[in-house]
Amino acid sequence: MTAQSANPTPLLTITPLKPSEIPSEETIIFEGKVLIDSTASWKAGKTFFDVVKTSSRGKLEGDGAPWHCRISVHSPTDITFDQLWDKLSRNKAENELQFIHEIQKVNKIKELSSTSTIWTMYYTFMPPVSPRVFTVLQVTHLSQTTPRTGLIVSLSIDLTSEGDEELCRLEEKGTKGRYVSVERVMELENGNIEWRMATSSTPGGSIPSFIVESTMPKKIASVRTFPLNSFSRSSFSNLF
Repeated sequence: MTAQSANPTPLLTITPLKPSEIPSEETIIFEGKVLIDSTASWKAGKTFFDVVKTSSRGKLEGDGAPWHCRISVHSPTDITFDQLWDKLSRNKAENELQFIHEIQKVNKIKELSSTSTIWTMYYTFMPPVSPRVFTVLQVTHLSQTTPRTGLIVSLSIDLTSEGDEELCRLEEKGTKGRYVSVERVMELENGNIEWRMATSSTPGGSIPSFIVESTMPKKIASVRTFPLNSFSRSSFSNLF
């Protein structure tokens, strides 16, 4: 595929949505499924920590940034489907706060439904990089049919429009970063669990895009192992 190819998931972009523009959960989950299924044909990248494979896709028409994917497979003795799904689907931002050291604060902006919530996350970094604020809508969906599959779609949200002043006041001050992501937890036929995540992002500010893109594979391979820290086994000790 080239940068001029038609984008099968136009909703999934770093361009933020206003709360009034949020589509139905069914639409969000549908595009999330299309995107995560497409990662099977993305360009293979490096393997990190011996267990996390990465891949990538260049920008398509409508994308604001390239996409990166991480894939890992885990046995039930390391972490069960229910344990992993619980960490990713329930208060995900608060769980990330416990294991991603750059995140200093999280705040639940608005709960739209039991499976759809707007969160804001405040990140700090080593100087001279200034703090970043990421505000996203997170939508979850669990399918109990075989293979049992859980999906989490995160969309970038903009709270600066007229009418959203109360919500905007719940954000921390900092440079606005943007990201969109799709995560899938799926039971495999042999009883193992595949954890797959695809993301496209920009930190905002003046950080050159080539620096961001060059570091993304390792960053998503390492940062996105946070739920396993709660159920750490010797096979994952090198990740933390």
